[in-house]
Amino acid sequence: MDRLGRADAAERTDGAERTGPLRRVEQSERAEQSDRAERTGQPETDAERRRRRAQFLRDLTEARELRDRVQPRRAKVARLRHAMRMRTFRW
Repeated sequence: MDRLGRADAAERTDGAERTGPLRRVEQSERAEQSDRAERTGQPETDAERRRRRAQFLRDLTEARELRDRVQPRRAKVARLRHAMRMRTFRW
């Protein structure tokens, strides 16, 4: 783990940081599943919707982490600005 307590990609065992061909295969499989649901005319189940939402949130988090690694100065400024907003917020 680094100094901020984040696990390195090599340390991760949950497979949350997948890229490349494997990720594209997973996306195409999900697209096929949603296409099948549309063709059959059956509405999407709550479990499928939650699964898609969880995947979207994982992708969004991964994109934010990548942006923070690529633009560390901007990430630091954003963290400081967020901390200032939290300190000045009144309940």
